[in-house]
Amino acid sequence: MIDALFIVPENAQGIYQSLAEDYSAIETPTWTLLLAQSCRSVGYKVGIVDVSAERLTQQEVLNRIIELSPRFLVFVVYGQNVNAGTTNMSGAVSLSSFIKSNDCLLPIVFVGSHVQAIPIDTLEQESSIDIVCTNEGVYALWNLLKLNEINPVVLSKVKGIGYRDFDKVKLTEPEVVVPQDRLDIDLPGYAWDLLPYKESPLDLYRAPMWHAEYDFNKRTPYAAIQTSLGCQFQCGFCMINMINRSDNERIGVAGNYNQMRHWSTDFIVNEFDKLIEMGVKTIKITDEMFLLNPKYYLPLCEKLAERNINDDLRMWAYARIDTIRKPGILPLVRKAGIKWLGLGIESGDKKIRLEVSKGKFEDVNIYEAIDKIHDADIEIMANYIFGLPKDSKETMEKTFKLSLELCTAGCNMYAAMALPGSQLYKDAIEKNYKLPEDGYTGYSFLSYDTQPIPTEYLTPEETLRYRDECYSKYHMYEPFLKKIENKFGKKPVENIIKMTQVKLKRKILGD
Repeated sequence: MIDALFIVPENAQGIYQSLAEDYSAIETPTWTLLLAQSCRSVGYKVGIVDVSAERLTQQEVLNRIIELSPRFLVFVVYGQNVNAGTTNMSGAVSLSSFIKSNDCLLPIVFVGSHVQAIPIDTLEQESSIDIVCTNEGVYALWNLLKLNEINPVVLSKVKGIGYRDFDKVKLTEPEVVVPQDRLDIDLPGYAWDLLPYKESPLDLYRAPMWHAEYDFNKRTPYAAIQTSLGCQFQCGFCMINMINRSDNERIGVAGNYNQMRHWSTDFIVNEFDKLIEMGVKTIKITDEMFLLNPKYYLPLCEKLAERNINDDLRMWAYARIDTIRKPGILPLVRKAGIKWLGLGIESGDKKIRLEVSKGKFEDVNIYEAIDKIHDADIEIMANYIFGLPKDSKETMEKTFKLSLELCTAGCNMYAAMALPGSQLYKDAIEKNYKLPEDGYTGYSFLSYDTQPIPTEYLTPEETLRYRDECYSKYHMYEPFLKKIENKFGKKPVENIIKMTQVKLKRKILGD
């Protein structure tokens, strides 16, 4: 018997539509790996079933559960994008309901941004979930695994959870998150060895197309890793800081829990060494703000540069547009093997950016910053959001114009979504905006039933239609395709064109 079987759910088809088969990424489950390693570091036996990587049916998952006979089933529901904690709830709840319907009496625990944001609502809506963790869940899981029996009286004494006492949902006293000085000890790395593979480690996982230079052959093996947790900013559209939750408000807002914690440099380098030894060169650094604090990222980049002698590492990381101006940073970042930076440009209109608390952009020349990154031989994945609260057709046009002028090798365009855990979600509830009705996939940017929020000037339909048009136009933009050909070759251009021909269907647009 094992103590906890960690389940990584999936519903790629519902989230990505036709892009799921060949184009969407399959990411290593960061928080599953962290929690599994944490639990076994204090003596518990654990296992992982990655439904997404192995493409398992629900019956196959149930068979694994019966075979492994765990004491707890722990569904870890995050994902590779900020909205994925909610959108992946679709596959998670479907699977947990199937398990319960087959007379499985094991307690089912959910950890993830959605249940952290609205734990009471989740337990009231989903009868197949027995317990939720109200923040990152490290110590809450330890608390649960100590138990020899599960009942309302016992659960009432476990910090950091939500549960049912017959028909009433209750939240216990909040549990603390792992403090900075305990991070190396209580979150001691990744349980890489528990992940499934076909022929060699991590070969069931694949990078996004752009990260692999639009080359299918470079997408795997692939891994994602974090060097820090959380973010110090309070952007209204983001819910990443739900992992840090420290209260029991019915609707949590991530901006109220903004903090960052960092593992030590040597500790993180050891995790990179494990990946490199397994033959993994395509790596995502998942930190929301990797290039923020030089105290942490400079020594790490120096050590990674020592391991990138042949320049065969292919990594990417997030950065703010206003944190890359210090002289000497970008050449070192590139030497470390970070060949892409993800930048949250968000809008072509400065007032729109500031409205959602992104930060101080007013003293930053975006064009100069982009040029400096390109001069360092680093490519950019630029992220834009259409339909922020003050957006109009004119401001969205400014955003699209900016994207063409910058002409970065990677470009994501999103319709603004009221993601549970974000300020936009709480505002949408208070303003009685229409939210997704057909389950959790409506929170996916790419799903059929996606439901963006309205702006002061635009309907969700207007925003989504314009976003979809801009995305296609950008990826068929001749200067963009020429840039890709000059940098990566003709085959990647063919792959981009083929990918762009996959048309998404949208319910609110009448498809």
